[in-house]
Amino acid sequence: MTPDFDHLPSVAGMPQGCAWGVFDQNDQKDRLGTLNWLTPAVVQQAATEVRQDSWPMGSIAIPNFFRKTLSHRVLELKDPQSVCYGFDDEVALNTQSGSQWDSLCHFLHQPTGLAYNGLRPTVENLEDPEQAVHLPTIDHWHERGCMAGRGVLIDFKRYADIHGITYSVFSDFRISPDDIEAVARDQGLQFRPGDILLLRFGFTEALASMTGDEQAASLASHRVCGVEGSKAMARWLWNHQFVAVASDTLAVEAMPPMENGQEEQPWKLVLHQWCLSLMGMPLGELWDLHQLSQACHEAQRYSFFLTSSPLNVPGGVGSPPNAMAIL
Repeated sequence: MTPDFDHLPSVAGMPQGCAWGVFDQNDQKDRLGTLNWLTPAVVQQAATEVRQDSWPMGSIAIPNFFRKTLSHRVLELKDPQSVCYGFDDEVALNTQSGSQWDSLCHFLHQPTGLAYNGLRPTVENLEDPEQAVHLPTIDHWHERGCMAGRGVLIDFKRYADIHGITYSVFSDFRISPDDIEAVARDQGLQFRPGDILLLRFGFTEALASMTGDEQAASLASHRVCGVEGSKAMARWLWNHQFVAVASDTLAVEAMPPMENGQEEQPWKLVLHQWCLSLMGMPLGELWDLHQLSQACHEAQRYSFFLTSSPLNVPGGVGSPPNAMAIL
């Protein structure tokens, strides 16, 4: 049985709640983190969620947030000698520039520079397949059949609209574990260990309605809504045994980060350090959840079978989710 947050074995030099070593087996360092909670029994139970139809959740077209934008080049194949005609294509992208998963190597524990399970990724060892195999990169998901389990949607945007809660997605508006619990009760949703938590704020929908210049202006303040980035949130996520957390917002957690009531620099992401580095819990960002929200509302059911198959690139730091919800 996995210990709760406050009873995790202490790790020298790290804060209470660090889960390094919890999933290790046979003297081998674990590279999957909370995906270990997707046991065969959990997946089998999740499969009972399939009742109606499926909705793909793809990337959205947004500015690059200071990263390389997607490029797509089509190559014509023409071989007159064999009378062979066709096409190839080449795609280049930064995995952080659209709907994505963050691997457990993406954002490190800032005081130590360490990733999940005390490992130290570098550009060199991530780019070397022989070394990357020992790091908690996203390609290791394929060793266990990727992600397939029960997804649950917290539709905070719809809840806020109904209950007269107003906020701007381009503000540091943040919600607490109690807020998430309130939405779940309102939706008639009960969490189960091994769930994959999705949170909708309406962020991608707001972006999609804007021009590039309007998006840039709205994001210039580095203020974005989300869940609160706090130890309390990390404790709540771990104790509920969520396999992963994904949102339609820029960073899952609200920005700028807050610690002890004080604003921190945008890059001091509190929940990223807890989830990715200390607990081994993947984060998904910029997921387009609007269609799924409508489907759940019509079905009056906010749980579903969720699959996600990221890129199988050795040393992968992130990936488009290639996700599908099946109701």
